[in-house]
This record gives sequence, C-alpha cells and structure tokens, in this order.
Amino acid sequence: MAELFIGLISGTSMDGVDAALLDCSTAQPHVIATYDGSYPPGLRRRLDAALLLEDPLAADLGALDVAVGEAFASAATTLLKNAGFTPGDITAIGSHGQTIRHEPNAPAPYSLQIGAPDTISRLTGIDVVADFRTADIAAGGQGAPLVPAFHKAVFTDAGETRVILNIGGIANITILPGTGSEQPVSGFDTGPGNTLMDIWATRHLATRMDVDGHWAAAGHVNTELLEALLQDPYFRQVPPKSTGREYFNAGWLSAHTENSGVSAQDVQATLCELSARSIARDILGHAASATRILVCGGGVHNPQLMNRLAACLPGITVESTAEYGLDPDWVEAAAFAWLAQRHLDAIPGNIPEVTGARQAVVLGRLFRH
Repeated sequence: MAELFIGLISGTSMDGVDAALLDCSTAQPHVIATYDGSYPPGLRRRLDAALLLEDPLAADLGALDVAVGEAFASAATTLLKNAGFTPGDITAIGSHGQTIRHEPNAPAPYSLQIGAPDTISRLTGIDVVADFRTADIAAGGQGAPLVPAFHKAVFTDAGETRVILNIGGIANITILPGTGSEQPVSGFDTGPGNTLMDIWATRHLATRMDVDGHWAAAGHVNTELLEALLQDPYFRQVPPKSTGREYFNAGWLSAHTENSGVSAQDVQATLCELSARSIARDILGHAASATRILVCGGGVHNPQLMNRLAACLPGITVESTAEYGLDPDWVEAAAFAWLAQRHLDAIPGNIPEVTGARQAVVLGRLFRH
C-alpha cells in the first residue's frame, strides 16, 4: 500500500511554491506528481520587502505568514486535484516554508521560515510537519543544508564518490562516498548559485532571470572583478557553513560593482563565472575523489552556467539528476516530503557532519488538521 507524502518548498529565488507527491512505501522513494504554483500577484513584492528589514523578527509578519501559508495550501490542493488523489490518501505534508532570514551564527542563532503550517493543515485537511531547522540549530548546528540526508537515501552508489549539487538561489553540495566507505556524508552551502545573476538581470533587463544564460554568454568575464568577488570571507570559511540572501544580496552586489567601470553584461558574465568557480573550487577542495556531479535546482537549466561548471571540473562527469530517476526541479520538494515521513517515524533527519550539530535529531514539528 502506498505511503504518500507531499513536500512543499519555496527556495531563495522566491518564485513560487514547488509541490511534489512522493511515494515512500518502498526503499527507493519516488515522485508520483508535481505542481509549480506561482505566488499570487503582490505577494512576491511583500516578501522582497520583508527581506530588507534589518530585524524581521521585530516586524509584524503575521499577515504575510498566513498569506504564504495559503499559497502553500493552494499548491498542495491543486497538486492533489491534478493527480487524482484526495486529502485522505495523504499521510502528511512536509512544508519547508519560505525563508525570510537565516542567521545560524548570530549570538542567538535562528532561521526564520514563514508559511503558517497550521493554516496549511486547516485548508488542506492534512497533517503538516514543518519548522524543520529549529531542532538542528538547538543542537548546535547550522540548520542547513538539510537535504543531504535525502540525497544519501536516493543517490548513493557503491562504485563511486558522487557530489549532488543543488543550484538554487544559493548553491549547496552533498558529498556521497561510495557504499562501504568509512568517510561520512558531508556537505555545505558553497555560496551564490542563481541569486546574484537574478538580481542583476532584474536590475538591467527588467526580467526575473537571464533566460538560458544568453546575456552572460555574450559577455566577457572581468578577471579583476572576479578575483575581488572571490576574496569574500564566506568562500574561505571552513564548513560546516550555510548562507542565504541575508548575505549574498543586492547590497552585496552593489558594494562590489559600483564604480567598477565594468559593463552590465560583463558583470553578468562575471557573476556566472563566480558561481561556477566557487562551486568547482569547493568540490575539488572537499571531494577530490568525486567522479560524477549530479545537478539539481534551477541552475541546471542555465546552459552557460553548466558549461562553465564543466569547464572548471575537467575529467569529472557533470549531469542532471534526471539521468538517475529524479527530475532536478523537484529534488528539494521531494526531500521535505521524505523528511516528514522521518519525523512521523521518529527517525533523525539531519547529518551532523553537514550541519555541525552535536548529534542527529528528529526534525520538525507536527501540526494536526
């Protein structure tokens, strides 16, 4: 009998809700159906404004929390309707929510996700597991990345060391030693993935992204600017580490590009190279024995970024997770469906070697409908 879970997430690009229906009844969980729900008009602008608050915890985010929760619930409901299932068929929803601020190194560490899980459970009639990051942070961890445990479950191969690379707004890697290796699974956020390129495209092209990387491909990498960007302290920070748009954002970008004399198109080419170079440097530095990179997230659809990444990793196969049975657009949503099952089974969902937590802990809180 199928054991069905829904995973919901909106990443650092904040372009809407990814919803995946996952069958967890077998040793190898598999995605049955997916749905990409755009945020309602105006909600993205409200989220952008919330990101700019110096202290979002001091603001009244109640209404925004509920609005995001309603968007998440709508995505789950539409997914079920399109796939021909009912709420009664679903064991639980795993909802990551929308990150507003991630501060694991603050004096009082926290990671703030909104998306009212009680609203989701009420509107869908399905139990919801949410607030996945708090338990890891309470155990001394970064609270991120949390997807490596899922990567381990679905992508580990006996014969080779693999790296799973997620290129969302922020890029992160999971290093999977071959089965039987004494090395633990490890991983961390490498830095910017799409976010800086998206910000620059929005500013200069009036679009949300540089579609297919065409603008960057027609530009030229400015070596001086690239080297200056790579000097940022985050790139030299030793893992475990995680980051987000509270660090790599429009202000960071302006501080490095104002008065640089570099054309807007060449800046875009340089930002693409920054993502490729910083990712490749971390893979070569922390996973020297890797023979294969499996890529997921929105960045997999940027041919220029993928080409530059492959060029920076000579001799290593770089390909999509689609080649191994999981569509790259739905890996993270599937992961939070899987983490919801782990919560209900009281099985730890973090990997201490990844997050830096003192021990493995059960992630999330349950909100009953």
